[in-house]
Amino acid sequence: MSTDYTAILWNKQKKVYDRYLWLGIGLFIVSYVGLQLVFHPEITIETLIIRSTALAAFTLLHFILLIGPLCRINTQYLPLLYNRRHAGVSMFFLALIHGVFSTIQFHALGDANPLVSIFSSNQRYNEISQFPFQTLGFFALLILFLMAATSHDFWMKNLSPRIWKALHMSVYLAYGLIVVHVATGAFQYESHPVYWAVLILGFVSVSSLHLYAGLKESRRLKADRNLLEKEGFYEVSLLSEINDSRAKTVFIDGENIAIFKYDNKVSAIHNVCKHQMGPLGEGKIIDGCITCPWHGYQYLPENGQSPPPFNEKVKTYEVKILNGNIWVNPLPKEEGSFIEPAIF
Repeated sequence: MSTDYTAILWNKQKKVYDRYLWLGIGLFIVSYVGLQLVFHPEITIETLIIRSTALAAFTLLHFILLIGPLCRINTQYLPLLYNRRHAGVSMFFLALIHGVFSTIQFHALGDANPLVSIFSSNQRYNEISQFPFQTLGFFALLILFLMAATSHDFWMKNLSPRIWKALHMSVYLAYGLIVVHVATGAFQYESHPVYWAVLILGFVSVSSLHLYAGLKESRRLKADRNLLEKEGFYEVSLLSEINDSRAKTVFIDGENIAIFKYDNKVSAIHNVCKHQMGPLGEGKIIDGCITCPWHGYQYLPENGQSPPPFNEKVKTYEVKILNGNIWVNPLPKEEGSFIEPAIF
């Protein structure tokens, strides 16, 4: 990925990942189609496309949702996480094929516009057996489209990580819509209990693994918090409370501290400018330097030193980030001491 957002470059790892991903998808679809032709030789090609892509997309969605908690439980699964967006985009295209062929098959032969027909052909929302499940699929596909279209880092930067993350968390809403879409749609015509057992097993697997990973993460965070407190750190702010290139000031144990957030990093220095005791925390970072709002004196955030040829220095403080919260140790370092910024 380049800084000017040129086309994505597929390195060797991405090529291997995608090769195995689509090999698995291809084998899955071929196996399903083969079984259907054996047990239902009268089945049409349109039905095969609709069912095989739906099942492949739904199975892949479960795989995608399981990657996150698996990585929190065991880091050996991290290689799956690095290119998870590729799996997400692939899943969207499978779902899109399913949606397009379903629309053509069931809504393109009438007088109404096919998209209008999805919403107007069945409005019995109060009947479970006749519920207009296709509307749920439409909105789920719309969410998956937004996620696939914004999967590039260009969108993460320009939408902001916070908004981008919120958008991509909507995958759980899409998953819920799809589960109900399947339960009120295809499963109303499939009487064999094995189908319901598989659907419930998938839902329970996703839910239970997320719950287990969350509990494990909660215990780890509690242990980390205890360690930070033991080392003399204080929890002072949420990352989201500080604007980029700005600061939050705190008073702890008599220390006046300015905590700056910049370039996905956090640093803390003494809040008082060496020139005329101006409040550095009310200034901002300009050209990589904390700039005093009174007279423009500047200091590097990671070491509290003024850039050459100036020689002013202020005290610096250790900072850490835990679960989106900023912690600071009010025990000051010597003026001008370099401290590695906390990365987020």
